Amino acid sequence: MSLFQKAKAEFIDIIRWTEPADSDVLAYRFERYNNEIKMGAQLTVREGQAAVFVNEGKLADVFGPGMYTLQTQNMPILSTLKGWKYGFDSPFRAEVYFIVTRQFTDQKWGTPNPIMMRDKEFGVVRIRAFGTYAMHVTDPAVFLRQIVATNPSIESVQVSGQLRDTIVSRFTDVLGTANIPALELAGNYDKISKLALQTIKPDLASLGIELTLFYVENISLPPEVEQAMDTRTKMGVLGDMSQYTRFQTATAIPLAAANPGGGMAGLGAGMAVGMGMGNQMAGAMASNVGAPPPVPAGASYFLAVNGVQSGPFDMAAVAAKIKSGDLKSDALVWKNGMAGWAAANTVDEIKSMFAPTPPPIPS
Repeated sequence: MSLFQKAKAEFIDIIRWTEPADSDVLAYRFERYNNEIKMGAQLTVREGQAAVFVNEGKLADVFGPGMYTLQTQNMPILSTLKGWKYGFDSPFRAEVYFIVTRQFTDQKWGTPNPIMMRDKEFGVVRIRAFGTYAMHVTDPAVFLRQIVATNPSIESVQVSGQLRDTIVSRFTDVLGTANIPALELAGNYDKISKLALQTIKPDLASLGIELTLFYVENISLPPEVEQAMDTRTKMGVLGDMSQYTRFQTATAIPLAAANPGGGMAGLGAGMAVGMGMGNQMAGAMASNVGAPPPVPAGASYFLAVNGVQSGPFDMAAVAAKIKSGDLKSDALVWKNGMAGWAAANTVDEIKSMFAPTPPPIPS
């Protein structure tokens, strides 16, 4: 035997593979000269690995972690394929794949397009979600058949697309059957994660892969829906919008009285801001009320009915509103020259327009 042949024989006598640092390799085909393996060779399989022998395209024996001396006794399938009935001592040809069985953590998933779901409160809404998962190969033989085939090396990125598609599809099914309101999704991430994990597992088992962890990190609604929710929250904090408007009006009156330079213009502007905010949030007005326009010639009054300012109205218009019942005796009125708003039944020009109230019937 030449020196080169002796060195080659000693080289193929040891079969082992060390996974590179920071590697995402899931499967690696052990390279050797002419795929020749000597009977009695030493096979070393480390923790987190499995070694799979393939002979002439057929999957043969699978070895878990440990050190093995390759003999017909511990290679029953390959021995059968080769027809070694009485032992074999010469080199034989077979491909050896090392399958990584450790966990691959911090894998990302997310919905590339919004998921449509029906909510009892908001109707049909679109949501997005993302999170992380962890997986590992549980069945090296199935993984080799379904994923590796004849590839010399497989990395996790080459299967992550298939995994993400499966995860998103099953996650959509879980959301549709969980019947969790949109406002309560944030408080049920753990429940949704566990349901999705159990739903996804059977699909990945057919690939020889198991999902060990699955987390939902965020479920978000469209920005316009979130804005509507914020507005609704503000309304809930403020309470009764009509009471809020009256409060703004009452606050504006003393502020205007304390500002002689501003006079009634300051009062009108303050009231307009207060009533505008309340009515806008309640949806009662299309736009904020501005300051009163210049007072026309003659007696003209501004009216405040149910916290809403209107006018100015001349005396004929005021009389018409009293007759129609739109202006009650306790409604507030104001005209240029008055120190502040006053009840209609206290203003000399107006109180005579109300029908007199008869005195109590004597006993």
